[in-house]
Amino acid sequence: MTDLRPSPATSTAAAGSTPPRQPRSGWRDRISRVEVRWSPYLFIAPFFVIFAVFGLFPLIYTAWVSLHDWDITGAGAFVGFDNYVALFGDPDFWNSVFNTLGMLVLATVPQLLMALVLASLLNQKLRGVTFLRMGVLLPIVTSVAAVGIVFSQIFDRDAGMVNGLLGLVNVDAVDWRADKWSSWTAIATMVNWRWTGYNALIYLAAMQAIPKDLYEAATVDGAGKVRQFWSITVPNIRPAIVFTVIMSTIAGMQLFTEPLIFGQGGFAISGGSLRQFQTVSMYMFEKAFRDFDYGYGSAVAWMIFLLITVLGVVNFLITRRSR
Repeated sequence: MTDLRPSPATSTAAAGSTPPRQPRSGWRDRISRVEVRWSPYLFIAPFFVIFAVFGLFPLIYTAWVSLHDWDITGAGAFVGFDNYVALFGDPDFWNSVFNTLGMLVLATVPQLLMALVLASLLNQKLRGVTFLRMGVLLPIVTSVAAVGIVFSQIFDRDAGMVNGLLGLVNVDAVDWRADKWSSWTAIATMVNWRWTGYNALIYLAAMQAIPKDLYEAATVDGAGKVRQFWSITVPNIRPAIVFTVIMSTIAGMQLFTEPLIFGQGGFAISGGSLRQFQTVSMYMFEKAFRDFDYGYGSAVAWMIFLLITVLGVVNFLITRRSR
C-alpha cells in the first residue's frame, strides 16, 4: 500500500508558508508617501500665504517707501535713511512715543490686575456663574467707535457724568482733554473697560486647569485664600499672564481709535491742541494721510514695529529671569 501521509519535511514547509502577498499598485504607494510627507505643509500653507500677502509684503514695501521722498504724486528721489534721521530729531514724534507709553502703562497694569481678581471671583462657586462669565464679554462685542463716543460724553467737561459725580463731593470739574494726565486717564479707562473681561476669561481658563489637589493640600497646611492665590494660582497661570502682557503691549503701542474719537473737533488727529494725547499711530496717520508725506509716515510705521519688537524682547527677558 502507498503511504499518502505527507512527510515531516513537507508538513513543516506547509506550516511555515504564508499566502502570497498581493503586490500593491506602484502609483498608489507613491501617492501615499507624498501624502504622508507633504500633507502637514499643505494644511499650514494657507496661513503663510495670507501672512505673506497681507503681512510680509506690506512690511517690506513700507520699508522701501520709507527710504524715498514719497508724496501723493508718487515715488520721488531715493533719500536713504534721511527720513529716519529727521524722525529721531522730531520732538513731535518723541512726544507721541511718550504719550503712547504713558497710556500703555495706565491701560495695561490696572487692566491685568483687575482681570486677575475678576477671574478669581468667576472661578468660585457662584449662582448664575455662566451668565456672569458671558457678561464680561459684552464690552468686547461693543463697537470701539461706540465705546469712544460714549466715554467722550462721560468725560465731557461741561455735561459729563464723571464731572457730575465729582461735583457731588465738592471737587471742581476737570477738563479731561486739556491735560496729559487727565486725557491719558480717560483714554486708559476706555481701554480697561473694553479688554478687562477678555483677559479675565483667559485667566479663568488657565485657572480651571490647575489641579484641585494643590488647593486642598494648601488648605490642610493652613494657607488662606490670599496665600493660595499668590502661591498657587499666579505661578500656575504664568504662561497666560505672559501672553496677555505681550498682547496688551502690542495693542497699546497701536492705540488709535480711542484717542482719535476722544479728541473730537479739528485737533482730533493731533491729539489735542498741544498734542497732549497723540499716540504714535495717530502721528503716523497724520504724516501719511493728512500731510501726504508717505515716506516719513512709513518711517514712523517702521519705528512702531521696532518699538513693539523691543518691548516684546524686554517682556521675554523679564519673564525668563523671573522664572
